[in-house]
Amino acid sequence: MAKITGEEEFVYVWTLGMDGVGDGSDKVVTVDVRSGSPTFGQVIDVDSVGGQHEAHHGGLTDDRRHFWVQGLDTSMIWIFDIATDPANPKLVRTIDDFVEKSGGVVGPHGAYALPGRMMISGLSNTDGTGRTGLVEYTNDGEYIATHWMPTAEEPRGAENAAKADGYGYDARVLPRRNVMLTSSFTGLDNYMRPLGEVVNDPEAMKAFGGTMVLWDFHARTPRKVFEVPGVPLEIRWAWGENNNYAFTTTALTSEIWLIHEDENQEWHARKVGEVGDPSKMPLPVDISLSADDSTLFVDSFMDGMTRIYDVTDPFAPKLIHEKKIGAQVNMVSQSWDGERVYYTSSLLANWDKTGADNEQFLKAYDWTGKELVPRFEIDFLAEGLGRPHLMRFGSRDLYGS
Repeated sequence: MAKITGEEEFVYVWTLGMDGVGDGSDKVVTVDVRSGSPTFGQVIDVDSVGGQHEAHHGGLTDDRRHFWVQGLDTSMIWIFDIATDPANPKLVRTIDDFVEKSGGVVGPHGAYALPGRMMISGLSNTDGTGRTGLVEYTNDGEYIATHWMPTAEEPRGAENAAKADGYGYDARVLPRRNVMLTSSFTGLDNYMRPLGEVVNDPEAMKAFGGTMVLWDFHARTPRKVFEVPGVPLEIRWAWGENNNYAFTTTALTSEIWLIHEDENQEWHARKVGEVGDPSKMPLPVDISLSADDSTLFVDSFMDGMTRIYDVTDPFAPKLIHEKKIGAQVNMVSQSWDGERVYYTSSLLANWDKTGADNEQFLKAYDWTGKELVPRFEIDFLAEGLGRPHLMRFGSRDLYGS
């Protein structure tokens, strides 16, 4: 997608429904972040999709006119028009045959924009295990193809395929190098169980991913499998035209990894840092890389911390700031100009903390380059909304309105 400049006007928050909270349904929540607006920092629109589907991730189409959001439990997808009236998204299509059309992929996770298409990364399959695939659609929601993750039994031509585990999570493309990276998580049998049950079940703990896959993007075929132990989740490619590398963090081992191309055009994966005290399992979740490739934001769910690293040398991240955002924190999104940062709290319905620690919020900060300064916050429980997860930005200026 083209780089966006200017200031965001709206934050769209894909939110999990909760029993006894508002209408109990998953929903897209629109927050006004226009400077000087009389409703600045307030919810101005709520669009429920009906029912609880384990709202999780989504993404914008390449023209940024539509916002795709998915449910990990029911494998449903909803497409919202955010261009006609950016302050008031409208549901324009529901896809309820994802599993059937994809040939058995379950748990649509990320929605990554390609020219005229969306690439949906799956988390599971119809038997509830982690072997999954990537599913392509047109921007208006027509199924195109499924690309299955390599496994040791079905390597699909990938190098080091003996280590391939078939798990999926994120998918990100570096078009000028014709490569795509995918990461790995776990299947429906794990992610829909309470976290306490999973971590105390030795067999369940064996059913997590520990690989990343480098793909030939144009051919949609896997080229190489990297061993990245500890469940590598979010992927962020560098933005600079000569910066052929990406970052990820590992949830269970609390490490920062770099996937990079060397001078011989060979690709490698290596650990370059740690997040907090790995022995305390802070559980790194979301990450965000600044547009100038200098700063990496890393959230860790269990300790509610965000840590900010100087990554001007990508092989040696240096911690420059850390802040406790709440009892739990998950997603982080930087504004287009990098001057504001937004955080949400929910990981998964059955993995969120309970009792007083079950804080559910959207929090906004100014980023000075040295520290985070509070801007506003919204209590999603007090507002009767639910568990906020994914965020995306909108502005009328994108559409000439």
